[in-house]
Amino acid sequence: MRKNIFVKLCAAVLICLMITSLIPAQDVWAAADDKEKIVLRVCNWEEYIDLGDWDEEETIDLESGDIIGENSLVEDFEEWYYETYGKEVVVEYSTFGTNEDLYNMITLGDVYDIVCPSEYMFMKLMAEDKLVPLSDDFFDEADENNYYVNGVSPYIRNVFDNHQIGGEPWSKYAAGYMWGITGIVYNPEVVSKEEAATWRILDNPKFKRQVTIKDNVRDSYFAAVGALKRDLLISDDFKSAPDYSVRLESEMNDVSEETIQKVQDYLQDVKDNVYSFETDSGKSDMVTGKVVANYQWSGDAVYSLDQAEEDDFILNFAVPEESTNIYFDGWVMLKCGVEGDPDKQHAAEAFINFCSRPDNAIRNMYYIGYTSVIAGGDDERIFEYADWCYGAEEDEEDVVEYPLGYFFSGDAEDEDYYITAPAEQLDRQLGAQYPSADAMARSSIMVYFDNEKNDAINQMWINVRCFNIYDVPVWAWVLTVCVLCVLGWLFFRAKQREKMYK
Repeated sequence: MRKNIFVKLCAAVLICLMITSLIPAQDVWAAADDKEKIVLRVCNWEEYIDLGDWDEEETIDLESGDIIGENSLVEDFEEWYYETYGKEVVVEYSTFGTNEDLYNMITLGDVYDIVCPSEYMFMKLMAEDKLVPLSDDFFDEADENNYYVNGVSPYIRNVFDNHQIGGEPWSKYAAGYMWGITGIVYNPEVVSKEEAATWRILDNPKFKRQVTIKDNVRDSYFAAVGALKRDLLISDDFKSAPDYSVRLESEMNDVSEETIQKVQDYLQDVKDNVYSFETDSGKSDMVTGKVVANYQWSGDAVYSLDQAEEDDFILNFAVPEESTNIYFDGWVMLKCGVEGDPDKQHAAEAFINFCSRPDNAIRNMYYIGYTSVIAGGDDERIFEYADWCYGAEEDEEDVVEYPLGYFFSGDAEDEDYYITAPAEQLDRQLGAQYPSADAMARSSIMVYFDNEKNDAINQMWINVRCFNIYDVPVWAWVLTVCVLCVLGWLFFRAKQREKMYK
């Protein structure tokens, strides 16, 4: 009996030891599994990617096949990456509100692998050596999964190849995501196209307290320069110069001390004329009729026009005749995230490519309203989508042939890329989402300014947006001194009376 009990006890102890020994092994296996997962930290603009969950009636029914967003594009990427490359990737997706917010987040120690700032911010990140260049494999056109290099618009590719920071082209570090131009959304019942197609609408007293302007220094500076240099910029001699594009970019990025002061004076006048400085509220203010004109990015302009149209309220979009800012948001990889980690870099570049796949580019355009840099290459679905959105019905009479070859093939006269569109669309969503070649000819980027110029411009903006003591007129100072003297005299008299009654 005692022997049996002893044997049973030994067996029980042995089993316990075996079970205990399995626990750390399981932990090791779990750790190994986690190590095989690639964690990709992505930071993008708010509401700037398809989140899926479309209703069935939202299906985009192209000739090439239906497109619908059932899941978020992030979830679809994780599944696609595993099916394509046999490795599991987990995307930690977060957002930012402005380029400056993103820069502060990075500066304060937030770590991301891939982010999507605007062109002037990724130029700044390039200049500060914070980026990892795109790999040679990313540009391999023989790889069918390299949707970006095989589908990016020739126009966009040319811009990224021919603009440099420190002698290196943008395209070495940045891959485009969305693009557009700036202009004026306006109510055609109140504002004429001629009144809207100039930056001078911002200080036009006819529309006092009925216009909004962007609440950021870069966009407002650009508009002010366009307004101040209007006579030069629209002159025939200037526009017909063989180096017009180069000269235009130089003028629109003039940050001389004299120009900065003029911009400050102009924007302070504008502040007294506009309804508000805004970042996002201008869209709803236009739709609700609070204002009659709104300085807007073309993607948000499309949103405003769409929303107003649902309420049978027509808005239009005008491109200032002086110049328009062409802007880009692009994917870049941060050294603090992917440097020295080939798996992360591969996943980051795959994420760019997945977003650049024509059907996914269409999903993003439909969901957020902005225009993808992807033209599609041999895949015609992007052009089909443009025609699906804006092509005229067969029985429509007032139509125009709208050429988009400059974007889709690089040839402005390419007959394969004409949309037969309602004539009204030239000043509406089509003209905003795919600007005409004429509008593009007078477009200019905002270049990167060094720290000294940035400091000067930022100080100018502080003076504009905050109370500036130097703007107080002489009469106000005289009145203030008189009031202080009277108050001082009354105080002195009161003290004298107190002494008399003591």
